[in-house]
Amino acid sequence: MPLPLYLLAMAVFAMGTSEFLLAGLLPDIASDLGVPVGTAGTLTSAFAVGMVVGAPLVAALTRDRPPRSGLFWFVLVFAGAHVVGALTTSFAVLFVTRVVAAVANAGFLAVALTAAAALVPPDRKGRATAVLLSGTTVATVAGVPGGALLGASLGWRAPFWAVAALCLPAALGILKGIPAGRDGDGTAGRPSLRTELSRLTRPRLLLVMLLGALVNAATFGALTFLALVVTGTAGLGAWWVSVALMLFGAGAFVGVTVAGRLSDRRPRHVLAVGGPLLLLGWAALALLAEEPVALFVLVCVQGALSFAVGGTLIARVLHEASGAPTMAGSYATAALNVGAAAGPVVAAAALGSRAGVLGPIWASGLLVAVALLVAAPAALPLRAPVAARRGTEERA
Repeated sequence: MPLPLYLLAMAVFAMGTSEFLLAGLLPDIASDLGVPVGTAGTLTSAFAVGMVVGAPLVAALTRDRPPRSGLFWFVLVFAGAHVVGALTTSFAVLFVTRVVAAVANAGFLAVALTAAAALVPPDRKGRATAVLLSGTTVATVAGVPGGALLGASLGWRAPFWAVAALCLPAALGILKGIPAGRDGDGTAGRPSLRTELSRLTRPRLLLVMLLGALVNAATFGALTFLALVVTGTAGLGAWWVSVALMLFGAGAFVGVTVAGRLSDRRPRHVLAVGGPLLLLGWAALALLAEEPVALFVLVCVQGALSFAVGGTLIARVLHEASGAPTMAGSYATAALNVGAAAGPVVAAAALGSRAGVLGPIWASGLLVAVALLVAAPAALPLRAPVAARRGTEERA
């Protein structure tokens, strides 16, 4: 894999740390700013909404600019939003900073996904996507638990300062590792924006985007309120939240790495096996959450399955949108974050059900069940790209 991919992944690490960070900080934020925990949970949805709106909008506005300048400024705006968030005492201001940070993140990820796919042959898009998304999974392994520990020690504002600081080496890495000009022939031979947007009328692309959104909604819905399950249902101390988040991230890293190697050639196998297991896993987690050992094992397993299935679906979005070279990344980003916006809202509503703290876990299982029902009639005949199939046949 080209070195620029890993530099982009470093920036994704900083942004992924922020995106998942609130899972361990919500109770403290709610207490400090005087809002209910459910209201504080809308910060996750605010971030996701900013990503959904920002991804296609920013990708369209920057499609004629060299990738490096856009990526650099997105990282700086993201850092600035976290500085303001760390300083404010107003929930409304914090809410706005999350939206601004999300738009910057969306622009970065949309450009980065497209750039990553352009750096490799068509039959390696899945692996390139996995490398890029590994920044997010490493964030869940190290950044998010570290942020939770930092928040427990110094207050919830400290992790915001840490994320802002992480953005600085990422920005320098972009300047040094990403070429200044536009790759290839620039706009020569590139389809118009209208042509790229017309790809959204393709039923297969819309189906894969919907499935990606549903799976990601389940992931974010459960993860946003995982701290309540650890400290409430399992009856553990606040420090164990970091352990749970680290285990989820470790599983996610394994899942996205393994799926990245399989999704180019065997996407249907990954989805056919991983989807039902993901559904069973959420049900098992809800039923066994009172047992700490079972809780931690299942959190790790669900991290692996969530990112294996979700990462494969996002890679398929890039394949199905291959006729939209500058907008494909924004479609994948939008699919991810429609789910990330809806998931915490559904989970917060489930908190008021008779299931109580376990409501978000059951809601995640329901969302995956809906995805399986939607996918079943289409039978998801997802095949590897032609280049990958030819390579497989030649090696046989």
